[in-house]
Amino acid sequence: MNRVLILFAHPRYEKSRVNRALIEGIDKTKGVTLHDLYEEYPDFNIHIAHEKEILGNHSVIVWHFPFYTYSAPALLKQWMDIVLEYGWAHGGKSYALKDKIIFVTLTAGGTRESYASNQHSQFTLREFLRPFEQAASLCKMIYLPPFAVHGTHWLTDQQLDAYSNLYNRLLTRFTTGDFDITLLRSYAYLNDWLPDKG
Repeated sequence: MNRVLILFAHPRYEKSRVNRALIEGIDKTKGVTLHDLYEEYPDFNIHIAHEKEILGNHSVIVWHFPFYTYSAPALLKQWMDIVLEYGWAHGGKSYALKDKIIFVTLTAGGTRESYASNQHSQFTLREFLRPFEQAASLCKMIYLPPFAVHGTHWLTDQQLDAYSNLYNRLLTRFTTGDFDITLLRSYAYLNDWLPDKG
């Protein structure tokens, strides 16, 4: 069984209807660890050795956050800057996270259609996530397409339940190893893969 680590970073979680629905009860899913960075480090004083130990115990890593101004909240960026350090995660002969699977889960107010060259956001979501992809590449990790929940302000309870169930199914697939990396990389979003799997 693969162990999945969700690095959850939401500075206003108490006000987030969508993220609450996505992660509620997720830590009860066998093989999944929910690591709430803002809960753990409200003062931004990240315990680097502790984070490295947690990473070492998991084979699938998820950066989960609300998409604020086309990027991640500040604490996750700080986490990346000081935990994925040279000489441990990359550089020299040390690649401690090599071949671990990693992807982004995010929530965004804009619709999926708005993320295109001829639309309001001007770029695709995948283009906005290039720094995360490159960070994963630098560490020789296996980077996958994102799981994204768009149009968060307009979701009905039924739609939100569907996203929550989809996310849970996705994480379960990763814990059981029921996936093909090459196939997953062919999708724009991981959301698109799951309906094909039934």
